[in-house]
Amino acid sequence: CQPVPKPESRVEVCDLNPCPPRWKVTPAGPCSSSCGLGLAVQLVTCVQLLHGQEVLQEEHLCPVAEKPLTSVPCVIRACSYEWSFSEWSECSTSCGNGIQTRQDFCLSSLTHRPVNPLFCRHFPKAIVVRGCSSGPCPEQEGPLSPGAELQPVTAATHLTTAAAATEHRHKDLHVPLAAGPPEQTEPGGGEEDTAKRSFLCVCGNLFLDATGIINMTGVASRDCMVAIGRPLREEISVTILESSLNCSAGEVLLFSGRMMWRTGCRKLPLSLINSRTNTLIVKQRVVLPGNGVILQYNSRNATKKYYQDCDQQLFGPQGEIVNPVQLPDERQEAVCRTFITVAPRQRISLRAINTDLGPKGNQTHFNYILVRDVSTMKTVVFHGKQQFLWQSTGSQAEIEFHE
Repeated sequence: CQPVPKPESRVEVCDLNPCPPRWKVTPAGPCSSSCGLGLAVQLVTCVQLLHGQEVLQEEHLCPVAEKPLTSVPCVIRACSYEWSFSEWSECSTSCGNGIQTRQDFCLSSLTHRPVNPLFCRHFPKAIVVRGCSSGPCPEQEGPLSPGAELQPVTAATHLTTAAAATEHRHKDLHVPLAAGPPEQTEPGGGEEDTAKRSFLCVCGNLFLDATGIINMTGVASRDCMVAIGRPLREEISVTILESSLNCSAGEVLLFSGRMMWRTGCRKLPLSLINSRTNTLIVKQRVVLPGNGVILQYNSRNATKKYYQDCDQQLFGPQGEIVNPVQLPDERQEAVCRTFITVAPRQRISLRAINTDLGPKGNQTHFNYILVRDVSTMKTVVFHGKQQFLWQSTGSQAEIEFHE
């Protein structure tokens, strides 16, 4: 290009529109814990780029939904904790078969003092309930006492429940359980009494339909709890159609799920709550008679996959769980989980009929079953060839099958 005259270099201003405000995050500060999981605080500010410089702006000018967390999890080094146990209690019966229990607590190996059980939640733990026998009762030498059902069950034992009569064993897959039949109303009283009973008995129920309306106004109890359940691939959204809660009197509405927790009282009508998973528990606390809320719920396909292909969701009232689940043409590597949800007025019992998790002397603890009580987030671990009976304190449980 040398023979051709070279034009002068030019700089032109372009795109004079200012950049929109955005969130700015400074590096997080020191961790709040010297070991294990802690929190680090980071400064989050709203800034706008003007003439090449960042100018601090008011927070409401930045998108509220995109604001980063001001506290983030941090781990400096792993803490050493271990489960410890009290002595076994006396047998629950003076004769015949009963149960023994013992308390568990999480110990710090540094201080040898109990700490929050959450620090030990991922460590294998021995059983806290076992069967016991105080000898035959005087009035019956032959047949077993009613408490015998709490004894470990062997492979030769036959179930005697009503469900066992029609039991079908599926050895290669989990079978999701359908909800039990609707409660039968007492005879007599006419249509008016039937409607009244169904109106007042909404508390403690589990709703499994894809959509519906739940009227929690005028219930007789101070605390009213309902649960909504759908298949794993779905999530639940709830719209509050009406609310007569008295916030100043302490009345409140609580929503809880595996991935969300929300309470509220003011400005409830027409607000929308998303469960983010396939189950949602709604708890209402009222002080003044007649107050309450009316909810409408719907289900839809989940926007994110929060479960694994081998996970299963069960909704009572009874059934059998067989693990491992064999996925077609795929090696089982994930930790398979089974989620159990029953009506809030009910509780869950798990009985291990047959387990084979490797030799009892295996000290690696790679093979074990972890059972979590969702209401307390307390976990129990079973390994070896233990046969056990586990009972929940709430209406939800999670089981993890490791290796």
